[in-house]
Amino acid sequence: MVSFRQPTSDPRLQAEAERIHHAWNDALATRDADAITALYAEDATIESPLVRYLLGTDEGVCAGQEAIRAFIPLVFKHQPKERRTHRNPVYTDGHTMMWEYPRATPEGDQMDFAEVMELKDGLIQRHRVYWGWYGVRTLTSGSHSR
Repeated sequence: MVSFRQPTSDPRLQAEAERIHHAWNDALATRDADAITALYAEDATIESPLVRYLLGTDEGVCAGQEAIRAFIPLVFKHQPKERRTHRNPVYTDGHTMMWEYPRATPEGDQMDFAEVMELKDGLIQRHRVYWGWYGVRTLTSGSHSR
């Protein structure tokens, strides 16, 4: 059976999710790998086609804070021009946070994907990135050149 979560009514959980989102977004914008890594739990994971592509692995999973610390600079180094930051609103119940970067934006097309983060004890525990067709095309076209 599918369960439907409601937005959190706990102001502490809401504030924690907002803090994590703003800190993650600010660190992404300034390409601060240490600040991003500090937001992940020691045993956190990131799952994304980009992990598989940039690390040349069979799985798209980056596991553990140290592996994430090594992966994030690669993301910055290989960021294509199609990677912009127009996003839809963030949704959270205080435990899971998610938002979408839609392909079509007022400024033109951008990489399309959705970010989903599971939060625990004030840190990101699991981070999954789901890519749309336009974003996947950046991998196959060489925009992310390794």
